[in-house]
Amino acid sequence: MSSNWRERWVGKWALVTGASAGIGWALAEQLASAGAHLVLTARRVERLEELAGDLKAKYHTEIEIFAADLAQPGASQAIYAFTKGNGIEVSLLVNNAGFGAFGYIQEIPEQRLLEMIQVNCAAVVQLTRLYIPEMVARRAGDIMIVSSVAAFQALPFNAVYAATKAFDLLFAEGIAEEVEKFGVRVCALCPGSTTTEFQEVAEQPDRIFRVAETAEKVARVGLEALAAGKSSVISGQRNWWMVQAERLAPRRFVVRSAAKMMAPKE
Repeated sequence: MSSNWRERWVGKWALVTGASAGIGWALAEQLASAGAHLVLTARRVERLEELAGDLKAKYHTEIEIFAADLAQPGASQAIYAFTKGNGIEVSLLVNNAGFGAFGYIQEIPEQRLLEMIQVNCAAVVQLTRLYIPEMVARRAGDIMIVSSVAAFQALPFNAVYAATKAFDLLFAEGIAEEVEKFGVRVCALCPGSTTTEFQEVAEQPDRIFRVAETAEKVARVGLEALAAGKSSVISGQRNWWMVQAERLAPRRFVVRSAAKMMAPKE
């Protein structure tokens, strides 16, 4: 199987969660442009229809859409049943869906926090566990898990989000070692600030996103790293250096510095 990402998934099916915006949308566009067939899932069916129509017109590839809310525990199984029912063999699973919630922990609704854990962690594990046995049996398959540079440190005022992304990173790196011998590749993509709807959904202040990468650039970095067999990748040299600096500094110093940067304005 080719290590060139533009050749790796030609004529094969990729499943992208959270495809209705941001990095998921960019991943879908880049995969379609490289000749992959797509199953696109997200909550907003109208956005999925818009994206599918656009990609079909541009790239003449096969595209299926399936509206699903991964905050609901049965959604992962419903997505899997949809692909099985349509005879679709998923060669690339992209666990991209996720969201954050900004603010003091006591002010964020409990249900919102639990839904974040469900989408960012439980659904990632569920979908991976559903599709990976077939990949192992075929001795071929790829899984991308979209984590974050937030995975490398505690993040005040985004504490649950950072914790979920740390889970995603460690989960991806762990199973990558397990399944490599079966011809299956797993990679955690760790972007920093990115120009997507994430800021609006998480209600984060503008100052945190002053230096941001494009979703298109982040998507390309992830696909290149996965095709190259990397178990994780940090998008952006600035983000990479930031993570290295965090590893050298005392953890309490890093957290306090993050708190000063992230703190809501009174």
